Order: sequence, then C-alpha cells, then structure tokens
Amino acid sequence: MAESDTPIPPKLLPDEIHRAVYPGTALLRLETTHSRQGVLDGAWWPRSRDVTREVPALVSALAEHLGPVTRVGLDATAWDAIPTRLVVDDRVVHLDSFPVGDDTALITRGDKDHFALMVVPPDTEPEAARAAMARAVHADNVTQAAEILVAEPPTPTTEPEEPA
Repeated sequence: MAESDTPIPPKLLPDEIHRAVYPGTALLRLETTHSRQGVLDGAWWPRSRDVTREVPALVSALAEHLGPVTRVGLDATAWDAIPTRLVVDDRVVHLDSFPVGDDTALITRGDKDHFALMVVPPDTEPEAARAAMARAVHADNVTQAAEILVAEPPTPTTEPEEPA
C-alpha cells in the first residue's frame, strides 16, 4: 500500500468554529470515507481575490485537519492571478485553474482524495455568508454551491396564535 493510500483519520473541529464565522474562515465537514453523502465537504470565505494571500492560510488550516494538501483547484476568472504552485509551510502545493465558476475550490490530499469547498465571494454580507456556509457544511446537503450562494435564506414561519 502506497503512503498516499493510507487512510488519514478525521480530526473534528470544535463547535465554536461554527459560532464565529468571519471572512477568511474555512468551515469543514470532514467525512473522510468513500461514502461521503453531501455534495460539498465544506465552505471557505476568503477576504480577497488574491491567491497568494488567501490560499496559504486556507491550506495551512486544512492541513491541520486533513493532512498535507497537494493541490488546490480554483476558477481562473474569479481570482486576480493563479500561479502554478505555492510553497506553504515548507511544502509545494500545486494550483490548477479551471473556467468553471468561482463557487467551488477543489482540494486534493494524496493522489485520489478530493474535497470540494464552496467559495463564498469576499464581498458577501456577513449574515448571508454565515447562512450559506452553514447550509454548505450540513451533512445531507445535496445542493450545488452556486445554488446555495444565490438562494434566499428561508424566512422563519410563525404559527398564528389561537384565540384564547
């Protein structure tokens, strides 16, 4: 068995991470089995469109929970410029660019283990970003990132009070 085929046990994030969502945050739903149910594995809200500023912090945060990250795939039209590689924490991380929409980043660890993160645009209002990120990391989410980002948050319904 190759080293990259060895399963890496999941690490859980503390509950507090979901209470303090702000730009630059990566929220993760770490299901590191082959039977992941949801469409997305997490969400990321970068502060800017500068790859050299944003991606190293993301990769460092992810590496703490996933192990070494080898590749990051981003939409070429959504970022200022995408170099072919960055050195993050003394490791080379290859960057791939695709013209597929700025709503998803593809993270690779090892040879075959991929994670899809919804990318919340940097200028998103905080409440909308928090709602989108919470929906993206829900374990049974089957909605694509682009649909989550344009969806109106559900309006709370209240039952009419019965006359006394």
